[in-house]
Amino acid sequence: MTVRVGLTGGIASGKSTVSAILAELGAVVIDADAIAREVVAQGTSGLEAVVAEFGPGLLTPGGDLDRPAMGALVFADAGARKRLEAIIHPLVHRRSAELEAAADADAVVVHDIPLLAEVGRAGSFDAVMVVDAPTEVRVARMVGDRGWTREEAESRIAAQASREERLSIATHVVDNTGSLDDLRRRVEDVYAELAARA
Repeated sequence: MTVRVGLTGGIASGKSTVSAILAELGAVVIDADAIAREVVAQGTSGLEAVVAEFGPGLLTPGGDLDRPAMGALVFADAGARKRLEAIIHPLVHRRSAELEAAADADAVVVHDIPLLAEVGRAGSFDAVMVVDAPTEVRVARMVGDRGWTREEAESRIAAQASREERLSIATHVVDNTGSLDDLRRRVEDVYAELAARA
């Protein structure tokens, strides 16, 4: 039996690292962010819909979606973010369902969804893994690793669900405040438990 897992975590929590470890361990990982890029690639109906809604000013000279410009717009304007999500979320959901249907019957299928708490779909999974790190740790990572200002980091965190909201949907919490080895051990433990149910 397929075990469906929702994986989430706030920005700079280490969710992408956990996703990569799960894939190494044998999980079928369906990455919502990667699919969100795919559904608005050049020549797609998704990109056409975004341009129709927001105008051609959000395209690069080469005709691709200008992701930094789009990000700056939607993180500053909740109404714009909702309009963008109304276009992209149904497309991502449909593509995710196609990829899941192609997985083996006894697979652990991990849906890597950064905004799982925000979109209210946690109940549709057999388990929910939340990668967790305190806000201060995440801010320090964004400033140190990504070169963001403290204000940019705090603004991006504020635009997402709170740490408490994410933890409230978790069936498994993966703490990411230690070393990479600590993180890997915790992910291996959770994966072993999930795989035993498949």
